[in-house]
Amino acid sequence: MSDAIAGSLYVVATPIGNLEDLSPRAARLLGEVGLVAAEDTRHTSRLLRHLGIAPALVSLHEHNEAGRVGHIDARLAAGEDVALVSDAGTPLISDPGFVLVRELRARGRRVVPVPGPCALVTALSAAGLATDRFLFNGFLPAKGGARRARLEALVEREESLVFYESPHRIRATLADLSAVFGERRLVLARELTKTFETFLDGSADALIARLEADPDQARGEFVVMVEGAAPREVGETAMVEADTLLTSLLAEGVGVKQAAGAAARLLGGAKKTWYARAQLLKDGD
Repeated sequence: MSDAIAGSLYVVATPIGNLEDLSPRAARLLGEVGLVAAEDTRHTSRLLRHLGIAPALVSLHEHNEAGRVGHIDARLAAGEDVALVSDAGTPLISDPGFVLVRELRARGRRVVPVPGPCALVTALSAAGLATDRFLFNGFLPAKGGARRARLEALVEREESLVFYESPHRIRATLADLSAVFGERRLVLARELTKTFETFLDGSADALIARLEADPDQARGEFVVMVEGAAPREVGETAMVEADTLLTSLLAEGVGVKQAAGAAARLLGGAKKTWYARAQLLKDGD
């Protein structure tokens, strides 16, 4: 067959716990494709048996992903559709699939998202932290020194911070969060959509005490969410610098909104403060 009738790669989100969260579209496509590329074929086989379907399976994980590109591309070129799934949630979100999607798109193949469960969005939706801006950081480094360095680089970020963490590192991560973020509010989400789904809320030290008092709370996979830093106060020196910067940008034809964003990134402070200042400077021209 020619590439004119090439198949599509479907990036299919699967349940993170409750099997009822699988969308009807995802279930239908998993039964229709010629091949399912799965992070762990044994894990995915259980889901497929639950659905009563048995498509062909091939493993695709971090250690073999690059080597699978040619095989999957050949199947697509032959007119077959292929589904990409991870063990749970949306592929590529701290899961394999990026290399495959990047390479197939570079080759002109059709890549189709099939949306559904995603642990970080699920956790944020019920955490009670600001969601207008958030920064997802995936898994923190396993070694303590590198982990603390990563956290220290993020301590002044004003967005809500989101991490994934494993049960065997959660206590060490909380200890580092305590050292770096102090009394900043945290929310831990564990066992999302499962029977023992839990949200724990408080400072890092308070959450460490909760885990010590009830070791069961350290079980399962975690989404760790940290309240963003309070906006920094704008000092007199920063205001003078901002006026110089904003005046230069406005003179170059940069819009008020874009100029305010640049000032916030370079000088700190709230974007709305710089927006008001830029608008005042523009109106004064």
